[in-house]
Formats: sequence, structure tokens, C-alpha cells
Amino acid sequence: MLPVLPYPGGMNTTKTTNGVSNEIAAAGSAPDAPAKAPSVGGNVFDRAFLTDVEDVTEVLLIRHGQQQFELGRPIGETVDPPLSDQGRHQARLLGEALSTANIDAIYCSGLQRARDTALAVAAHHRLEPIIIDDLREIEFFRDVPREERVEDFVGKSLLMAVRQRMLTERSWDVYPHTEPSREFRKRAINAIESAIASQEAKRICIVCHGAVINAYIGHIVGSPYDMFFRPAHTSISVVAAGGGLRVLHHLNDVHHLRTPEGHFITH
Repeated sequence: MLPVLPYPGGMNTTKTTNGVSNEIAAAGSAPDAPAKAPSVGGNVFDRAFLTDVEDVTEVLLIRHGQQQFELGRPIGETVDPPLSDQGRHQARLLGEALSTANIDAIYCSGLQRARDTALAVAAHHRLEPIIIDDLREIEFFRDVPREERVEDFVGKSLLMAVRQRMLTERSWDVYPHTEPSREFRKRAINAIESAIASQEAKRICIVCHGAVINAYIGHIVGSPYDMFFRPAHTSISVVAAGGGLRVLHHLNDVHHLRTPEGHFITH
């Protein structure tokens, strides 16, 4: 069994009675009746949701810290910004929160905001982040010339229109000159699956980007949207993988950003 994470967002640790959760046993029998024996192969709920079962890979999907971002810059200057001061502080808090966790491997995209966030975690574990280029963020306006500003190349009216469409459609395909949604989702999901395939029954961190996290978790839960939730900077979402199943255990945990000195949550 994997050890429980030493933070509030750890894996489900519901106590069981003869393999059946106490809640289910209580609901299905009188208070003094013995719990029913589990079905052959273990409790069906444990197997379905990968709780209290062996040989599970635990995947911590982590968004990078806040980046420096200036509106109105040429597109080539907005693709790979560094962490802001706030982002570096968030990365430090993340590293401290995970410092006592048993982490077997750390993966990240090659973009510096993800790489530097991963390094803040890796420093506590004597690990070197493994870069997977396909974990990079969706390539917004990738066909716009690097020296151009998006507003000038696309036009302000069209830009306002697609932003309005995004409010309801939540599809990357509303943006012109952008990596197609299907293409992006395929590379993002395959990148995470390749990391899982290399770390069977381990705990791994994957530090990447909001759209990548949405693509993978959306794939698991069957969301029709490219962006169905907004991960906070350095938020932790936990997915379990095993027996051909992929199960969401926790979403958008930001407990480490709430400190006695203040809250450092940004999106």
C-alpha cells in the first residue's frame, strides 16, 4: 500500500470492517449485525475507486506558481514567462508542504514556470525533475508571428468575440491561430499516461499547466469542456491509476497556501 500523504489532501483513508466501509455496513445492516463479507476479489467500491487496494500509482497533478505576465506584449514574449515573486513564494510553500511525503519521481513541462516550481519540490527529495515537453501549456495563438501582438494580428473585435464565446463554450477551438483542442488533448493525456506507465505503484508529481490538468482530469470524469475548472497556482489534484482504471481522488487542494502570515491563492 502507498503511505498516506502527510497533508489534508491525502488519499482516502476510510476505515473498513472486513473490507466493507463502515458507512456502507451501517446502512446495509442492523447496528449489531455482522458486516457482510466482501465479494470475491475485494470490496467492489474499493476496486472501482482505487481506495485501499494494492499496486496503485498516485499522481499529484500540480499547476505551476504564478507567472509574470504583461498584457500587450508580442506573442513571442508571453509564451515562457518566469515565476513572479508571488509565484516563487507559492512554490516554496508547496515544496515545504510536500517535504515529508514519499515521492518517487517528479515530472514537469519544459517551460520555466513549471520547471522552477518542480525544482522547489524536488529540492526536498534529492530528485531531478524529468522534463516531458508534451506537458507544455496549450499553444495559444501559435500561428501568430512571434513579433506581433495578438490584438494587432487578430483584431480587438474578434478577440473580444472569442473571449465571450469562451464563457459558455469553454473550448480552445474558439481561439483563432491556436493549437486545435483535439491535438492538444491527445498530447497532454499521452504525456501524463507515459509518466504513469513508467512509475507503476509509485507516487509521482507532475508539475504542469492549467489546461493540461483540465485535459487529463476532464478525460477521466468525462467533461465535455476543455476547461471545466480553474486550477489555482500550485494547487494539487490527485489521481489514482491502477488496474486499467483512472480515478479522481482530490481536486484543486490549496491548503498549503493558507498560512498564518496570510493567504497566497491566485489563479
